[in-house]
Amino acid sequence: MKTAVITDLHANREAVEAVLDSARSQGAQRFVLLGDFVGYGADPAWVVDEVRQLVRQGAMAVMGNHDQAVVRGASPNIRPDARYVDEWTRSQLDAAQLDFLASLPMTQPHGDHFYVHANAWSPSGWDYIQARADAMRSLHATDARYTFCGHMHEPKLYNLSSTGKAGDFVPTPGVPIPVPAHRQWLVIPGSAGQPRDGNPAACWAMFDETAGAVTFHRVPYDHESAGAKIRAANLPQRLADRLEDGH
Repeated sequence: MKTAVITDLHANREAVEAVLDSARSQGAQRFVLLGDFVGYGADPAWVVDEVRQLVRQGAMAVMGNHDQAVVRGASPNIRPDARYVDEWTRSQLDAAQLDFLASLPMTQPHGDHFYVHANAWSPSGWDYIQARADAMRSLHATDARYTFCGHMHEPKLYNLSSTGKAGDFVPTPGVPIPVPAHRQWLVIPGSAGQPRDGNPAACWAMFDETAGAVTFHRVPYDHESAGAKIRAANLPQRLADRLEDGH
């Protein structure tokens, strides 16, 4: 079974189309979507509808913090740009789209896999996995062999041995990485809709259960058009700039 794991789509139609095309061309048999379908980008309705269609076709999806902010209201400490876009996004979605976002679970366990947006120790707290210690805390919070999460917009892979030895590294795009079951693994695919590692190409990851390997992918897309839409919608200019420089 080949599972495409996609996260932090952020209302970026151009990026999402490119990622889905890439995943399908490489034989994805199942899709897992790790939240933040909205926020920052200019095409929230299209992206939510695309996610809804994938879920109807059998995909698994979880809620992200921007999805929650749109349907329940932003938290007091959210940045002004993000708050503005979340409020704008709410005005762009119809009742069915908002109901779909509100219905998303925080987590999706699936066999020896665990899917969550931010982390496994407090899924609704939205804390980031910024270092190895955070990753180990997340891995210790679940018995799952493979944990997949988003929230961080940069690709990363962590592992934990049965003796407690921890490791982490930044993956090379397109190179399969063996992930044997005698370790626990935490996979952060990176953001499809707003990468922040200096590379504007969209991120996603493929988990090949038969081969016991995960491959991180980068997909170039028309980020100039996505940025132009942000500007045309009078959303913060900085959000368009981020798509173009990948920061």
